[in-house]
Amino acid sequence: MSDIPMTDEECRLASEALSDQLDRYASLLVRKGCAIRQGQELVLTAPVERADFARRVVSIAYAAGAGHVTVIWTDDAITRLTYENVETSFFEVTPAWKVKQLNSLAEQGAAFLFLEGTDPNILHGVDPAKPAADARARNTQCTSFRNGMDFGRNVWCIAGVPVAAWACQVFPNLSAAEATYRLWLAILETSRASGDDPESAWETHNASFEKAKRFLNSHHFDALHYRASNGTDLVIGLTDAHIWGGGAARTQDGAAFFPNIPTEEVFTSPDRMRASGVVHAAMPLIHHGNTIRDFWLRFEGGRVVEFDAQQGREVLSHIIETDENACRLGECALISKNTPIRQSGILFYDTLYDENASCHLALGLGFPECLEGGISLDKDGLLARGVNQSAAHVDFMIGTDDMSIVGVDADGAETDVFVNGQWVWE
Repeated sequence: MSDIPMTDEECRLASEALSDQLDRYASLLVRKGCAIRQGQELVLTAPVERADFARRVVSIAYAAGAGHVTVIWTDDAITRLTYENVETSFFEVTPAWKVKQLNSLAEQGAAFLFLEGTDPNILHGVDPAKPAADARARNTQCTSFRNGMDFGRNVWCIAGVPVAAWACQVFPNLSAAEATYRLWLAILETSRASGDDPESAWETHNASFEKAKRFLNSHHFDALHYRASNGTDLVIGLTDAHIWGGGAARTQDGAAFFPNIPTEEVFTSPDRMRASGVVHAAMPLIHHGNTIRDFWLRFEGGRVVEFDAQQGREVLSHIIETDENACRLGECALISKNTPIRQSGILFYDTLYDENASCHLALGLGFPECLEGGISLDKDGLLARGVNQSAAHVDFMIGTDDMSIVGVDADGAETDVFVNGQWVWE
């Protein structure tokens, strides 16, 4: 990046020059991320600040055969005003119209595309109990919507778009116009959408997950042992029928889609009752507009029994206390340090990107597709088989450049999986 700042006019012209690339990115999200089908409803959630890009998505969705596009707008300033001025009790119940809206769209087979772009500090100083209650209510009361995504009935994709406040957090020494332009470039590059044919690039990228999944699924480890010089020393048990996934997901009727763009992870859901030891976060966690920094968790019997954070401890507490199972792990994901996001050297202050720069874990909800026969089970059945169920699913990054991960067989034999932050074969 040049040390000479761009003028606002130069930023405008440079941004206009990205037009064809942004069309290709929008097409990637619609055709590969959401795998839109002829006549299907697309539900697009987007920040009002990026209405320009939302219009591209809507246009391309109709060209791809969407029957109708519903747009749900978000706005950071209004979100903050709402949390500042409305009592906590309001957020404990999702309004009936919102329940009807989300559930009915899911029941009709809609695909959901979430364009993520928000100020990482928008809720700084807001009572964290309010966004926590809001998320908990939506995840427990909009059951068709939530289960449609969790149990492979609906296609969904989360992808990033820049807004000025976020861009200025990532590039604090640039003007808002240049920071936004630079963040667009970073999003396109790390999403493998900066070339002439992003859709083909994603077909190639999808094939790259197969070696890691084959290695892990063939070994079928009983546990993983994580160690790093920052103090991480954690053993995570795996279920007896776990499956490692990564890359494209599939709905129950066979539609292939990409839930996250970008994605670099292979992942599974661990045994909810078997985690012991201490894990230290390697990167900040941005949760509901609040930053949690320099934090650690100690597990016994699968539960978080002790934790602390240099910043955001109260927010972390609300995550862990979302419900009775939010203190247990629902995901462990393995990501080499040799990925575009990690190699970019950019801290995005956004979990969608930062989780793909680092091995991570998630507190809360586990994945039915990560258990043999899991899609056919209800939540009680999944719990009984060791897959966690919760209204929360919060990823946090733990991968360091010196992290080692050892796979442990049922008989205690050990196999190196990660050495110095990368796959053993890299």
